[in-house]
Amino acid sequence: MSNSILVTGSSGLVGGALVSALSSIGVRVTQLDIRAMDLARGDVRDRERVFQAMAGVDGVVHLAAVSRVIWGEQDPDQCWSTNVGGLRNVLDLAAGSSAPPWVIFASSREVYGQPDQLPADEDSPRQPVNVYGRTKVEGEQLVVAAQRRGVRACTIRLSNVFGSTNDHEDRVVPAFARGALLGRELRVDGADNTFDFTHIDDVTRGIMSLAERLGRSVELPPPIHFVSGVPTTLGELARAAIRIAGSNSRIRTAPPREFDVARFVGSPARAEEWLGWRPHVSLEAGLTRLIHEFRAGAAATEASR
Repeated sequence: MSNSILVTGSSGLVGGALVSALSSIGVRVTQLDIRAMDLARGDVRDRERVFQAMAGVDGVVHLAAVSRVIWGEQDPDQCWSTNVGGLRNVLDLAAGSSAPPWVIFASSREVYGQPDQLPADEDSPRQPVNVYGRTKVEGEQLVVAAQRRGVRACTIRLSNVFGSTNDHEDRVVPAFARGALLGRELRVDGADNTFDFTHIDDVTRGIMSLAERLGRSVELPPPIHFVSGVPTTLGELARAAIRIAGSNSRIRTAPPREFDVARFVGSPARAEEWLGWRPHVSLEAGLTRLIHEFRAGAAATEASR
């Protein structure tokens, strides 16, 4: 494993878990996130700030992004300037360094849009249906261009990562978990929409395995999924949350949003081939753990009053 790694987007779901895991094995981690409240605070669109953060690191895991589909629809300009401009800063600075760090770019299943066949593999056509997905396709193209300039850069594609209470409250898994625990009605926008939910522990382990490979002078892998390969509808997810929580919550169905992908399941075969990686945490186990953590947190808050 490299001795020093910069994690952009270090305050997010994946970033926070990765920083903790890397630090636990003795890696010196530099953090950069627009939401940080200390010396780690910084915007990836600020080239000078990125230059400072990259000084002396062996590698960069670039997670910083406008990370929600709906945010991209609401503010396309910010989505493009952050997701594409921020990555361009990282890759340009890496290419211009006397000792170029390797770079891992976090892309998304959104690049596939509505896949023609499932499970989708990494060679499936990229046909995004929203602003966020289009920025990720552009980012992947920047990675390919950086590779031609000698940067050891590669792309990972993530899908519906879940498993921490440190997540956006309105993302579907934490929203259903918390809502079921509180006995609230669960609104399901598109009950038959089908996704590939992947636990944060598996994603973190995959990124660390890839970082270890990039630190060695071996062949660069092509784009890689870190996905479970298991399809779950939103209706099934809501029912599972209610069952695991022992809740009396009701489900209210609504039409899907027009800019959402309706179905995605990915193949994890390439990750196993290149990294020996396969998912370990099932949706059932991860959702059970998350609901337990929400329940423990609520009990602790109540006890402190």
